Amino acid sequence: MTHTLHEFDRWAEVRAALADPALAPELPAGDEGPAGASVTWLRATVARFCSGEPHRRRRALVEAELARLEPASLRQAVAAAPAGDIRTRVVRALAEALGMPEPGVVTEAVIVVAGAYFGGGDTAADEAVARLVARLAPDPADEAALEAAANHIGVLVQACDATTALVEAAADRGDAPLARVLREDPPVRSMRRVAVRATRIAGRHIAEGDTVLLDLATANRSHAVPLTFGAPPRVCPGRAHALSLADGLLQRPLTAFARLHHQAAPLLLPNAWDYASAAALAAQGFPAIGTTSLGVAAAAGLPDGAGATAEATVALARRLGQGSFLFTVDAEGGFSDNPAEVAELARRLYEAGASGINLEDGRADGTLASAELHAAKISAIKAAAPALFVNARTDTYWLGRQEEGTAERLAVYEQAGADGVFVPGLSDRDKIAALTAALVVPLNILYMPDGLTVDDLAVLGVRRVSVGSLLYRRALAAAMATAADLRAGRPVDCTAVSYSDVQALAVPDGASWSSA
Repeated sequence: MTHTLHEFDRWAEVRAALADPALAPELPAGDEGPAGASVTWLRATVARFCSGEPHRRRRALVEAELARLEPASLRQAVAAAPAGDIRTRVVRALAEALGMPEPGVVTEAVIVVAGAYFGGGDTAADEAVARLVARLAPDPADEAALEAAANHIGVLVQACDATTALVEAAADRGDAPLARVLREDPPVRSMRRVAVRATRIAGRHIAEGDTVLLDLATANRSHAVPLTFGAPPRVCPGRAHALSLADGLLQRPLTAFARLHHQAAPLLLPNAWDYASAAALAAQGFPAIGTTSLGVAAAAGLPDGAGATAEATVALARRLGQGSFLFTVDAEGGFSDNPAEVAELARRLYEAGASGINLEDGRADGTLASAELHAAKISAIKAAAPALFVNARTDTYWLGRQEEGTAERLAVYEQAGADGVFVPGLSDRDKIAALTAALVVPLNILYMPDGLTVDDLAVLGVRRVSVGSLLYRRALAAAMATAADLRAGRPVDCTAVSYSDVQALAVPDGASWSSA
C-alpha cells in the first residue's frame, strides 16, 4: 500500500500535529531483535516511538524517574564535573543522578547507542544495549524490568544528542538568552510522525500509515513560542532537566538573587513599602524582599501605576541598599516608554543596591503596552545592568485583556533577556502548568488568599511567589481596626513590635543620621 508524505512548516499546523494523538514519532525501520539486546528492540520499547496505552505506561515510567531529580541539582553537578566532551558530561551527570551502577561504563555505552538510535543498524550499538540492559535488568524474563530499563536508556540517549546540540548552539551565540537560541537555532530542527489512525491537520486528510514531516525551524520563525519540546500529550518530560544541564554546561554566572529562583522550593517574596518593613521581613528569615509599587505610591500620597513615583522608588532603593538583605524593586512600567530612559532608571536602581527589577506591561489607562516595546525595555536594561534580575510582568490576566496571548508575550520577553516572568491574576492550575511547560525562565505568580497555596504552585512548576501589596493593605487594615476599636471603647489587642525593636529595624547597622 502506498502512503503519502505530508509536510508542514507553519507554526499553527506544526503545533496541531504535535498535539494530535493520532500522530506518533516514526519508528525507524528494522526487525526487532531479541529482548534487551538490540537498538531496534530499544526503539520499539521506549515511550518515544509508541502510542496509546503503551505510550502512557512508558511515559509514566520516565516521569516517575525524572521526578526524583531536582533540575537545580543537575545544573550544579554538571557544572562541577571535570571538563571534557559535552556528551560525556551530560550522560554521566544524568546516570549518576538516576543512581545507575558504574555511571562511567553506562556513559560510554549510551554514547555508542546514541549513534544508531534514530535510524540505521550497528552491531556495536546492539552490544552496547545488551550491556546496559544487563546492568539495569539482570533477569531477561522480567518484561516489566526490561521495559523500565529501556526507558531509562532512552532518557539518556535522547539527552545525549539533544542537550549537546542545545549547548553547542548556545555557545556559538555568546550571551544570547537560551530562550532565543531554542527558537532561532533549535536542537531538533524537524520531526517525523506516522499516523497510527486517520486524522486531519489544517483541513488536510492524513490516512493511517501516512508520514508527516514537521519543519520546526521554519515554523519557529513566524511565532514567538518555540516548538522545540513538543506539545501535549508529548511534551518532553525531561525538558526542565535538559535546560538545567545546558545552563550548567554553559556556566553562565548566576547572582545570589537569581539562584533563589532555582531551588527545590519556590522563592516566596514578601513585598515591603519602606525600610523598616523590609528589614522586619528580612529579620524573619526571608532571603529576599520585594517592594510594592502600591505601598510606595500610597505612602508618598501618589497614585500607583501612573508613572508618578520614579524618584520615590529610587529613594527607597537607596535606603534599602544600606541593609544587608537582597531586594528587588517594583518599577511599574519603568516610568517611561523610552527604553533608554528605563535602562537609566535600572542602572540607578542597581547602583543603589537592587538585585532585581519588576517591569510591567500594563498601562494606567487599563491597556497593555505592545510586547515589542516591553521587550525593547528589557533588552535595554540587560545592556545597561547585566547583573540586574529582570522580572518581566504581563498584565493580561490582571487587566483581563488579551489573555490568549499571554504565552506569546512571555516568550517575547524571555527571548529579549528577561531572567523571569510574572503573571499576576492567573490562578488556573492548567494554565499555569501550560506556561511552566513552555517557559525557559522561572515563572512568578502572585499569591491570592482565595487561590492556590504556595505548595500548590510549587507542584505546578512555579519558581517565585510574590505577595504584592497584601502586607501593606493588611497593615493598613490593622491600623484602621485598632483606631476604630479605641474610638468605640472596644477591647484592643495591643500586641505589637516594641518601640525599641522598630528603632533597631529602622536604622541600618553603621548608618549615621543628621537631624538637619
